[in-house]
Amino acid sequence: MTGSTAISFGHYQPNRTVTNDELADRLGTSDAWIRERVGVHSRRVAAPGESVADMATAAAEAALRRSGCSAADVDLVIVATCTAFDQMPSVACRVAERLGITAPGAFDLNAACSGFSYALAAADHAIRADAAARAIVIGVDKMSDFLDWTDRSTCVIFGDAAAAAVVEHAPAGIGPVVWGSAPAKRHCITLETAGPGALPAVFRQEGQAVFRWATTALAPIALRACRRAGVDPADLGGVVTHQANVRIIQALARKIGAIGAVVATDVTESGNTSAASIPLALSKLIERREIAADAPVLLFGFGAGLTYAGQVINCP
Repeated sequence: MTGSTAISFGHYQPNRTVTNDELADRLGTSDAWIRERVGVHSRRVAAPGESVADMATAAAEAALRRSGCSAADVDLVIVATCTAFDQMPSVACRVAERLGITAPGAFDLNAACSGFSYALAAADHAIRADAAARAIVIGVDKMSDFLDWTDRSTCVIFGDAAAAAVVEHAPAGIGPVVWGSAPAKRHCITLETAGPGALPAVFRQEGQAVFRWATTALAPIALRACRRAGVDPADLGGVVTHQANVRIIQALARKIGAIGAVVATDVTESGNTSAASIPLALSKLIERREIAADAPVLLFGFGAGLTYAGQVINCP
């Protein structure tokens, strides 16, 4: 068995930017209230006809360009999403067809906002087991399709986006995953319908309960991911958590002692983009060269389920 590494990241965001002021006028709130509550200044919202598969394909194309690989070099496609309207065929199969990838393993994975870390671990495991040689791992969500745009406690938080990584055989580069869930708290974040023929599902969240869980339960798990990778948190080059809330992000980085790390806060300009948030934030940091190549970076996702997953990777 060998290891794997992420050799490139790429991302895609829709053209339309929705500012806090635009939402404030509609919801009877203010830019200051939104910034204070979640730290979001703006977010991108996809066009009505722009699908999850459209965004995922654009992100995968960007990651492939940066990798120097072609579609012919890929034999596994994994898409993490919880917002695909069309259940069959999978988004992964749709993306593979659009990219011209021949006969890949292809499947979707739903771990909500933890999805990318779950999908990255699945790709790493497949490559270690010699079931694949090179994978594209995509996190993508179009949350705007499922938001109640009259509920200021939720709709101000989210944005739409996709981001992807190309992963291949290497002696090392992606550390062991630490993952799990708190199913007894599954009611805290939901996207459910009443059943067949019911109205479209609407996102619901018990914000305070999620905030308390994230700020009290997750730091020890993130530390475990660092220990399993043999990395002291003080030596991390970057910390890229799920971009849920600025206060959660900062609390987690502080509690694990990541004193010298670049801490991603893309939530301020992109909102919470669910499964896309971790690779989107890291892709931008790499693009701006804010993290040195090969520096250890903690990726840590958490979300509905309540699920969590983290691993340390070497920055491409």
